[in-house]
Amino acid sequence: MTDVKKVVLAYSGGLDTSVILQWLRDTYNCEVVTFTADLGQGEELEPARKKAQDFGVREIYIDDLREEFVRDFVFPMFRANTIYEGEYLLGTSIARPLIAKRQIEIARETGADAVCHGATGKGNDQVRFELGYYGLEPNIKVIAPWREWDLMSREKLLAYAEQHGIPIEGKQEGGGSPYSMDANLLHISYEGGVLEDPWTPNEESMWRWSVSPENAPDTPTIIDIDFEKGDPVAINGERIGPAELLSRLNRLGGDNGIGRIDIVENRYVGMKSRGCYETPGGTILLRAHRAIESITLDRETAHLKDSVMPRYAEMIYNGYWWSPERQAMQALIDETQATVNGTVRLKLYKGNVEVMGRHSDTDSLFDAAIATFEDDAGAYDQKDAAGFIRLNALRLRLAAKRRGG
Repeated sequence: MTDVKKVVLAYSGGLDTSVILQWLRDTYNCEVVTFTADLGQGEELEPARKKAQDFGVREIYIDDLREEFVRDFVFPMFRANTIYEGEYLLGTSIARPLIAKRQIEIARETGADAVCHGATGKGNDQVRFELGYYGLEPNIKVIAPWREWDLMSREKLLAYAEQHGIPIEGKQEGGGSPYSMDANLLHISYEGGVLEDPWTPNEESMWRWSVSPENAPDTPTIIDIDFEKGDPVAINGERIGPAELLSRLNRLGGDNGIGRIDIVENRYVGMKSRGCYETPGGTILLRAHRAIESITLDRETAHLKDSVMPRYAEMIYNGYWWSPERQAMQALIDETQATVNGTVRLKLYKGNVEVMGRHSDTDSLFDAAIATFEDDAGAYDQKDAAGFIRLNALRLRLAAKRRGG
């Protein structure tokens, strides 16, 4: 095995990472530093500290990254109105570069020469983590147990845990969720179980954050969201920080049955995968951001953003957050947001997000005097349209003549 003295492990305290911790010691005979990130997953993280202490881990990191996650990763992504393959709001994808960043920082702080993740060799996360590691620390050693060991089933993991006296609370047969889940302030994802058959409907009992649209309240919820330079800063006139703002939108959206999707996506490694996602706050935020851009962005600027968004979404999905091309594209996107200021009013009702109004005191390009269907008092000369049309039709007329039309 590669000579490794100290490794920083992305650690949750669950079955996989508890086994990995012991496996690292058995396989590499190295010191292990554990790192647990609080990204708003809604779980008590102190048990992870206790488990690491019981393992005899001397350096334990449990970091609250919620504010940084939303401010520096989620919000920049939403400035681009980012959606992967028309549906997925990238809740898992956008968390990985931050985890990778903090792991590398901890490796530097502790003098570790390696980092380790628990992503499988079939998924996207192995790519996202490792591109992040190498993009920030090119000579770091990376350990990916799922690509090295022979513990390729839950039964083998449990047997290994029992053999080494690793306590796995709530992991007995029939306990816990039947799905592979990932949660943070932006979303919850569900994979595995019955979802591995794309014809089998998802189960209502699976969803954690939202009521079904059918069971949502019969009275709509009306909210205002204020934007400054493309980022939401207030709900109903109350200014709040990024993490709290997204948390409130999650609650509002979940209460109204908003943000559920069931999709089959194309993984970067080449296979198709079915997943279900709950993204209530993000669904609201995307609709609101597009609404405020509709009155504050020039047409060609808006269309340029829309044209680059699919490439930008692919970069995030595939793990290229720290790449020079993503950073260059981010600079372009952020430049467009200087005038994206104002308020959007939304109706949340039984799974739907309806824009009721949008307003900007300083940056609106909407001119009612020109757009009106009533007498515009000469603000727009309709005769100008004739020349505009003739010039734009010139190439079409020439082509028609060539065809003998």
